[in-house]
Amino acid sequence: MILKTLVVGPLQVNCYIVGCEQTKQAAVIDPGDNVDRILMALADQQLKVQYIINTHEHFDHVGGNKKLKEVTGAELLVHPRASEEITKISSRGAVWGVPVDDSPPADRLLNEGDQVEVGDTVSLKVLYTPGHSLGSISLATTGAVFVGDLIFSGSIGRTDFPGGDYQTLIDSVRKKIFVLDNDTIIYSGHGPATTVGREKLSNPFFH
Repeated sequence: MILKTLVVGPLQVNCYIVGCEQTKQAAVIDPGDNVDRILMALADQQLKVQYIINTHEHFDHVGGNKKLKEVTGAELLVHPRASEEITKISSRGAVWGVPVDDSPPADRLLNEGDQVEVGDTVSLKVLYTPGHSLGSISLATTGAVFVGDLIFSGSIGRTDFPGGDYQTLIDSVRKKIFVLDNDTIIYSGHGPATTVGREKLSNPFFH
């Protein structure tokens, strides 16, 4: 699996490029901003974007959807509970003083247990993990899970935004993330990567 991390936008979102080494097809997870940089990174790896996937509906994670989709023609994939919100995200960005384009509508809706096949060698399993938002998903693959703003190294996502709920988030982590192998790498929406085992042992929100 090809994996490239780019930190994009004023809120420093981790955008992940996940690619198939054989077919050179890729998924871009959370293209929040700086689409030109994302396109350069794709070109450097000679990757063609098959899918754009949003882990959740917040503007800092979806702000680049429009431009990236226009340039690449990739399919946009989100959870049903995020599908309406992403199309009116410019008003959310305005609250933070960040200009953001509304996203095009999703081409495909992702539900718990769905599989997203990237090329021939990468399979992303959809886990519905609400708590930070109503439309939050995680994407699990061999040895790794992309969690958006569900959990961070030593912390958790905010639950004070519309659709957020603290106990729901805690339950999502315990039931969907902490059941994965301890050495599974957690790739979060902000900040450094961590592992399932490390967070089970030391994350203060779970003790």
